[in-house]
Amino acid sequence: MTNNIYILIIAAFLDYLIGDPWDWPHPVQVMGWLISRLTKFFLHLCQNSLTQRLAGIVLGIILIIGSGLVGFLMIQIARWVHPLLGIAINSILLASCFAGKSLRVAAEAVLQPLTVGDLEKARKILSNYVGRDTQNLSQAEIYRAVLETVAENATDGVMAPLFYAIVGVFIPVVGPTPLALAYKASSTLDSMVGYREAPYTYLGWFCARLEDCLTWLPCRLTVVTLALLSGKPMHIWQICRRDAINDPSPNSGWSECAYAAFLGVQMGGTNWYRGVAKSKPLLGDAIYAITATSIQNALQVTRYCFLLWLGIAIAIFLMLPNR
Repeated sequence: MTNNIYILIIAAFLDYLIGDPWDWPHPVQVMGWLISRLTKFFLHLCQNSLTQRLAGIVLGIILIIGSGLVGFLMIQIARWVHPLLGIAINSILLASCFAGKSLRVAAEAVLQPLTVGDLEKARKILSNYVGRDTQNLSQAEIYRAVLETVAENATDGVMAPLFYAIVGVFIPVVGPTPLALAYKASSTLDSMVGYREAPYTYLGWFCARLEDCLTWLPCRLTVVTLALLSGKPMHIWQICRRDAINDPSPNSGWSECAYAAFLGVQMGGTNWYRGVAKSKPLLGDAIYAITATSIQNALQVTRYCFLLWLGIAIAIFLMLPNR
C-alpha cells in the first residue's frame, strides 16, 4: 500500500508537469482503436435491438475489465523485470488517466487566438474538442463552449479518475492504476458509442448507463468540493438543485452548474450539431459575462479540487495504523 500512495503522488506530478505529449502513445488511443473495431463488428453482426443491447454489454465488459486487467498485467511484468521499472510504468499509466494539463492546454489553445481577435482560428481549434458546430460561433459563444467543456471534463476527465485511483490505493492487490484505467475505458466508451441516435441507440445504452453510474459519486463529491471552496456552499447547492436537475445528463449538468454558480456565470442555451439546433437548459445566473478570466478561474479551481482530494488521500494513508 505504501508504494500505491507514492505512485499516486508521482502520477499527479507527471500530469501537472508533462500531461499527455501528442507524440507519445496513449492508453485512450488503444481503447479508441479497439472500440472502433469492435463496434463495427457488432453492428455488422447484430441486426436487431435485442442483440445490439446484448452486444453493448459484451463491449462494455471487454473494454472496462480488459483495460484494468491489461494495466495490472503490464505493471506486474514490469515489476518482475525490476521494481523501479514497475514504479515507472505504474506512474506513467496512472498519469495518463488524469487530464488536468491536457484540459488546460486545450482551453488555452482556443483562448490564445481570441486574444488577438482571430475568431476563425479559435473556431477551428475549438472544433477539435467539441461536438457542436463551431463555424459560426461568436466570441461569447466560443467562451461558453470552452467553459462548458472545461466544467464537464473537470469531472469525468480529472476528478473521477482521481477518485477511482484513490480507491485503488487502499486496495493493496489492485492498486490505483487498474481502477483508473477501467474508469477511463468506461468514459471513452461513453464518448464514442453512448448516443441515443442511430447507429448507437441500442449498442451504446449499457456503456452510457454504466458511465453515468460510475461518475455519479465523483461528480457529487466534486460539486460538494466546489461548494466548500466557494465559501458559500448553500448557494452553490441551491443553484444546482434548481438548475442541474433540468439537464438530461445526470452528471454533466451538475458539474457545469456547480462551476457556473461558483463563477457567477450562466451556461447552457442553444447549440448546433450538424446544422440541427439543440437547446440545453440554462445553468446558473448570468451575474457576469463568460470571459477568458472565467475559464482560467475554472481551470484553477479544478486544480485546487485535485490537490485537495490528493491531500485528503495522503492524510488518510498517514493515519492508517498498518500502512
